[in-house]
Amino acid sequence: MTHRSRFLGAALAVLVLGLVAGCSTTQTPGEQVDDNAIHTAVKAKLTADRFSNIVNVDINVTNGVVSLAGEVPNDEVRRDAEAEARSVNGVVRVINNLQVKNPPSP
Repeated sequence: MTHRSRFLGAALAVLVLGLVAGCSTTQTPGEQVDDNAIHTAVKAKLTADRFSNIVNVDINVTNGVVSLAGEVPNDEVRRDAEAEARSVNGVVRVINNLQVKNPPSP
């Protein structure tokens, strides 16, 4: 193997490793700050007085996509929670996995 072939092979390996590293799904610090700000804003909206009956909702944000999970008392609250999350600046999409909890029987 000539010196030139080794050099080209090494250069190709470095290029491939660089491309693979560029495909990483980790967030940049700016994206992470934005997601944290979105999380805080959504949480503030969902802890407002009109949502006082929501007690067990998990909020996750990745790249502006908000995921809501947990239990709510009725379908109206489920829809309203999604609408409130969607209204936050920076939200790209809302995945609503909220489940309507059946009220206890009298």
